[in-house]
Amino acid sequence: MWHKIIEIAGWFGEMRERYRLIKDFNNAAKIAFISGMAPTLLEAKITMGESSYKHAFSKFLGGGFRIKALSGRELKRHELIEIGRVVLDNGELVRKLISLGWDTLEVHANEGYNGAKWCLSEHANIGGFLPEQND
Repeated sequence: MWHKIIEIAGWFGEMRERYRLIKDFNNAAKIAFISGMAPTLLEAKITMGESSYKHAFSKFLGGGFRIKALSGRELKRHELIEIGRVVLDNGELVRKLISLGWDTLEVHANEGYNGAKWCLSEHANIGGFLPEQND
């Protein structure tokens, strides 16, 4: 019986961490936009994700990490990819997303129907060597 309580507490703790990451991302994006460091306001949320990108730690019905660019216009493919690279080029962030149950990165604009998506596990160097840290 007690092990069930521990499992439930762990699940809520992980969900809290997922929502905190979303909140922190959105706050940082808002600050970057307001200060003029970013030309577009970004907003992250949880979506279904792409079923073919699922991995052992994927969350059921919540494996997608979607970034919406509030651009006021339809973004070109290369602009969507540029936004996605901000996440994909940060190995630590990609690994954190995977460890919290996300499997798909999606980028969309608030106008138009174009979007881009990536399988996060293909960008995490899983099974490879981590770069050496200089202390």
